[in-house]
Amino acid sequence: MATSGDIQVKELDKRASGQAFEVILSPSAPDAKGEFPLSPPKKKEMSLEEIQKKLEAAEERRKNQEAEVLKHLAEKREHEKEVIQKAMEENTNFSKMAEEKLNQKMEANKENRTARMAALNEKFKEKEKKLEEVRKNKETKEREN
Repeated sequence: MATSGDIQVKELDKRASGQAFEVILSPSAPDAKGEFPLSPPKKKEMSLEEIQKKLEAAEERRKNQEAEVLKHLAEKREHEKEVIQKAMEENTNFSKMAEEKLNQKMEANKENRTARMAALNEKFKEKEKKLEEVRKNKETKEREN
């Protein structure tokens, strides 16, 4: 056992895996008491005014905290309203754009159909002219024979 001032070191066990020691600290003063006093410290007597002031301060803190919570809730509601408004605007804009694109497609399809019909009519008229020519030629040949 080794001692050095206020510290005592006692070797407990010596093995191949290691050593174990116990370190004992002695109190710094011989009249030092234990860590915990035997009786709790005496509470100071509080006057009615002090109690009233503490209650008022607690009430003020509660009101401030409540006002802060209400403020945060109001800000949150306002943010929710803004988000909903923005979503509605985006939805309306999307609907307008989709309707506009659909109308453009329908107009283009109508123009394409009209152009195809006109081309077919022209083609049929040309065929009709050729058929008429063939009939005239056939009639002319039959008359000559």
